[in-house]
Amino acid sequence: MKIAIIGYGKMGKTIENIALQNGDEIVLRITDENTDELTPENLQKADVAIEFTRPEAAFDNIKLCLKSGVPVVSGTTGWVDKISDIQSVTKQYNGAFFYASNFSIGVNIFFALNKKLATMMNAHPDYTTSIHEIHHTQKLDAPSGTAITLGEGIIENVERIDTWTQQKTQPNELHITSARINKTPGTHIVTYTSDIDEIEIIHTAKSREGFARGALMAARWLIGRQGCFGMSDMLGM
Repeated sequence: MKIAIIGYGKMGKTIENIALQNGDEIVLRITDENTDELTPENLQKADVAIEFTRPEAAFDNIKLCLKSGVPVVSGTTGWVDKISDIQSVTKQYNGAFFYASNFSIGVNIFFALNKKLATMMNAHPDYTTSIHEIHHTQKLDAPSGTAITLGEGIIENVERIDTWTQQKTQPNELHITSARINKTPGTHIVTYTSDIDEIEIIHTAKSREGFARGALMAARWLIGRQGCFGMSDMLGM
C-alpha cells in the first residue's frame, strides 16, 4: 500500500513506523514546512491518503484528495460541522472518504458499550449523566471528538437528554468536561450518578499505537470503495 501522510506530527510518525513495519510505502509526507507539495500530482502517487492535521486545515486537505481521485482517511476532529459538504464532494467525484473521531478498536467497542448502557439507563430518570475526558496538552479541540461521539450516543438513546454542553444549566443537558495533561494519550469516563450509587465506564489509551493501527486498517479497507464510511462500517458494529 502506497500512503500519503498529511500531517507529519506525532500521530503521522507513529502511522509511518507501523506502516513501514507492515511493508507499506510512504510516498508523501506533508508538514507545516512543505504544504506546497500537497498537489494532485503528488497525491496521485499514493493508493490512499491519511490525514491527521488541524481543524482549520482538514476540510481543504480532504477536498483536495477527493478532487485528485485519492481515497482519504481522516482522524482530524473539530471540523465536522462541514462534513455534509465533504459528503457532497465525495459523491460528486465518486470518491472514497473515511472519518472517525477515534480509530482505536477498543474505543469503538467502548462506543458500542456506551450506547448499550444509555439504552438501559433511559428507564432510570433518577440518574444524571456526565462525560469527562483527559488528553495531552497538544490536543487543540475540547471537548475531544471522542467525547462528542460518546455524547451523541447518549443523546440518541436517553430521551431526557437532547444536547451536550460544557456549562450545564438545564436538566436536559449532558455535561462534558475536559482536562489537558502532558503526555496523556486519552481517557474517557462516562458516569451515571444517583443519590444511591454511581455507574462508571472508562476507556484509557496507553499509547497512540492503537489509533495508528486503526487508521492503517481503515486505509487498507477503503481502497477500491466509493462513498463515505466510518468505523462501524469497517467493523460491522
